[in-house]
Amino acid sequence: MTEMDYLTVEEAIKQAGLRLVLTEGMPGPWSEVAKAMLAYKGLDFIPVAQDGGGPNEALQQWTGQTSAPVLVCDNLAPACHWLDLLMLIERIRPEPALLPQEPSSRALAIGLCALIAGAQGFGWQRRLIMIAPTMRMEEPPEMISRLADKYGYSHEAASGAEQELLAISSYLDSVLAQRQTAGGDYFVGNTVTAVDFYWANFVGMIKPLPPGDNPMPVHMRQAYETAEPKILACLSPRLENHRDMMYQRHIALPLTF
Repeated sequence: MTEMDYLTVEEAIKQAGLRLVLTEGMPGPWSEVAKAMLAYKGLDFIPVAQDGGGPNEALQQWTGQTSAPVLVCDNLAPACHWLDLLMLIERIRPEPALLPQEPSSRALAIGLCALIAGAQGFGWQRRLIMIAPTMRMEEPPEMISRLADKYGYSHEAASGAEQELLAISSYLDSVLAQRQTAGGDYFVGNTVTAVDFYWANFVGMIKPLPPGDNPMPVHMRQAYETAEPKILACLSPRLENHRDMMYQRHIALPLTF
């Protein structure tokens, strides 16, 4: 269900202000984090449509790549990488901050975000697992082949992805456990940071919110949901409760996309 009023890339190029390129009609985790952090900052944006897995020639010309999300602010360079996007949001409106100012806490927050959203991170490994069955076909669909190329797919990488996913989630659980022992609810410090937004949204790659809160397409829900015990083990009660807390306190429901 698409509830956002999207512009085409060609239309968006002519606009001023904040423009956020999103996969139209799909609540992808990287995009949902961008939307949630902008909302937390009280920043409005113009949604721009990207065709998930498509060639996206106009987007390639505008931003130098074909994926979503991309954040463009007036004449500044498009922010395509997750860290560039986060730092652009911080630059546009510093308060309320998404990253701590104290250097060691800031480094920890950025590092945890990278474990979730960065190359070889939680989302990356889950994507490898999701596309593996199709990539074992004699002739995988073109869209899946493009995703496989983006994520450096190989049979070896996919076979190790499950263990990598578990290692990352186990570490995140230990960090959150330490914070809760110290009386905190969040991954870093005593207030919400980008880490919390990233984790809350990336949980959906294993256990999406129910349809009333996340009316995602059926085929996308089927791809994300899993009954595999080793993958479900990545979502400890502590990590799942953190996700629920974030939606109760900081992320509006139902999701619109």
